[in-house]
Amino acid sequence: MKNLVGSRLPASGSTWLRVFRPASVALLAVASLGAQAPAPAIPPQPASAFVEPGVLPKSWMTGGPKCMEQPSFQVHEYNPNFFILRESGCVHYEKPFLYLIFGRDKVLLEDTGAGTIDTASVVMDLIAKWQKRNNRPTPPQLIVTHSHSHGDHTAGDKGFATLPNVQLVLAKVDELQKAFGIKTWPTDIVQIDLGNRVVDLIPIPGHDVAGIALYDRQTGTLMTGDSFYPGRLYVGDAEFATFAASHQRLVDFTADKPVAHIFGTHIEQTNTPFVDYPRGTTYQPEEHVLELTHGVLLELNDAIKKLNGKLDRVVLRDVILSPRAPRPAS
Repeated sequence: MKNLVGSRLPASGSTWLRVFRPASVALLAVASLGAQAPAPAIPPQPASAFVEPGVLPKSWMTGGPKCMEQPSFQVHEYNPNFFILRESGCVHYEKPFLYLIFGRDKVLLEDTGAGTIDTASVVMDLIAKWQKRNNRPTPPQLIVTHSHSHGDHTAGDKGFATLPNVQLVLAKVDELQKAFGIKTWPTDIVQIDLGNRVVDLIPIPGHDVAGIALYDRQTGTLMTGDSFYPGRLYVGDAEFATFAASHQRLVDFTADKPVAHIFGTHIEQTNTPFVDYPRGTTYQPEEHVLELTHGVLLELNDAIKKLNGKLDRVVLRDVILSPRAPRPAS
């Protein structure tokens, strides 16, 4: 599997790992499908018993040093049915990450980018290539949702609004409840069935009122938006109790599940522990990796508990809890 820039798609292939929790993860069997074999049907998801691994790049495109040579998105195939898109810092300094997950019947996109960006054409091109590679006569339905409502994650929405076979779910609590059947916000955790692939939706308000996390059972990856990523986790005094409860919800949810990686939507840390880039940095040649571990999730939870309900700045090796003034809606 290769890193994609532009429209290239690498050959398909996958590897399956049998894992058990909560004991230490043990590999019981590995069965590899050759790279030349046709993409297999997506198997059912029996309560997160299987984890399909993927490959991450050694580094991500940031915002330079030569912007004229960079596409608007770096597209990386984590595995044949899971894609990670990173917007170039040359387009917008926030450089957000987007996630595209394919099931048998539907495909889920989380977030649409920042600034002036045509995300729809990139995503629809990827769906067309996936459809061709899998010999599908018709494209899967696309569901577009958001990690939260801030403008650097919703700017590309307009490109999807009028497309056929696309369900655009606005980043509003009532819209999320209606689209995904969430009866009680934020305590209900619901399942999004993409067709033999289940993605769990966990409401996590705090950083933003409409914040959600997504857990992909097939890969064991947890996507946490701006609520947890290698960088500054902004939260205000008025929202801190909600943020703390949401983070505890993530800890409780993952207690009995395999967590291969935790993916947020930004990288603001450098690869030097405890050191972050200044806000607005476009080019980050020595940035932290995208993925965080379950251990970092637990470490932050312990730090939050020690604050005893009083928000303060906390600098950990990989993340920074960062108090902020009340933020106007984006």
